[in-house]
Amino acid sequence: MAAKLKKGDKVVVLTGKDKGKTGEILSVAPKDNKAVVDGVNVAIRHTKQSQTSQGGRLAKAMPIDLSNLAIVDKNGKATRVGFRMEEGKKVRFAKTTGEAI
Repeated sequence: MAAKLKKGDKVVVLTGKDKGKTGEILSVAPKDNKAVVDGVNVAIRHTKQSQTSQGGRLAKAMPIDLSNLAIVDKNGKATRVGFRMEEGKKVRFAKTTGEAI
């Protein structure tokens, strides 16, 4: 099945503690049905100092379920994603505007 949300998409959080926040998808794990969004679902991780990195309390974006995310259309509103064929290629489009993503 084709992915409705991909790395680099601008998304908004629909539910949870970060409801209403927007960010860009950094990575997607389709097997787990989760994605990591920049600045959303941030947790503090305590890390030990090493030669390469400074230790301490570091903020890290944790995975969030794909069902809690919606892509942002050109108007800045949350929209669902649909698929259609354009010139022999399968293209994602925003359901609100009908514009290809």
